[in-house]
Amino acid sequence: MRWSRTLQVVDVHCAGEIGRVVTGGLLNIPGATMADKLRHINEVDDSLRRFLCSEPRSGPAGSFILLPPTTHPDADVGFIVLQPDQAHGMSGSNAMCAVTALLETGMLEMHEPNTVVTLDTAAGLVRAVAECADGKVIRVLLNMPASFVAIPDATIETDQWGKITYDVCFGGVFYALVDVNQVGLNIEPDHARELAASGVALWELITPQTKIAHPEVPAIHDVAYVMFRSTDPDGAIRTCTTLRPGRVDRSPCGTGSNSNMAVQQRLGLVQPGDTRVSRSIIGSEFTTTFLGATQVGPFEAAQCQVAGTCWIYGISQIGLDPSDPFQHGFILSDTWGG
Repeated sequence: MRWSRTLQVVDVHCAGEIGRVVTGGLLNIPGATMADKLRHINEVDDSLRRFLCSEPRSGPAGSFILLPPTTHPDADVGFIVLQPDQAHGMSGSNAMCAVTALLETGMLEMHEPNTVVTLDTAAGLVRAVAECADGKVIRVLLNMPASFVAIPDATIETDQWGKITYDVCFGGVFYALVDVNQVGLNIEPDHARELAASGVALWELITPQTKIAHPEVPAIHDVAYVMFRSTDPDGAIRTCTTLRPGRVDRSPCGTGSNSNMAVQQRLGLVQPGDTRVSRSIIGSEFTTTFLGATQVGPFEAAQCQVAGTCWIYGISQIGLDPSDPFQHGFILSDTWGG
């Protein structure tokens, strides 16, 4: 065996969504801040993302999580998410995976009953409280970046569904939140393929007419995902984030749940201390708590906490033979969609 690159990975899932945490073999990424590092991956050199996230070393499901050295004195570790479309500055499920891997493998010392881990993300510092017992992280509670509704009740004309109304929201990345009944589907496993295709199709229509950037972090810009939403009979918010090139999030989506709480705040439906359950397409759940109002640039914003649980299911190494013809991987629509 002759590898020119070797990475150690802890394989974790959060409510069914895979987050593979790179714990060894990663050199530092250029940039003075985590936002600079994110920009470097997306605009200068994304070879690591393509190497990890594409076939034959990966599949369409899940993400890879980088833990570069922190650039902030108040943080324990840096945090960047690699996905098939690009690198992203924040993800709730992947942040929970990172905290779980850091503590359960001993990279950071676990303290029971609670351990605080602060992540340095491009969207700002994210304070995680890990509830721990018997060496296991029972639950991770994330104090999320402030969420806000950037463009409420936006509309777009489509050939397939007519006029679609959506909210453009920030919850760590930018979302277009769409009521799923507008595309004639339900958020259930049997509709996963149609939901994925519909969400990507809407994303391709929405992004050209929606130029937006975070007022304080310009490196985070443009709509990353379309998330479908509905309400279950028990009041839980059913969520389905769609990801390019063509799949759906298995988890309830932390940044999407954070975004949706900003909509609840804007409509006057929550008070500090109120909670909402987010339920995924496979029935897994996060709990989102509205902590209070704040301000982000010109936007009234919501400060929220999102909680969920992760499980480590494997530890692996990923290597690159210098003669491998697929140095940067590939994707095919038969598997990936889109």
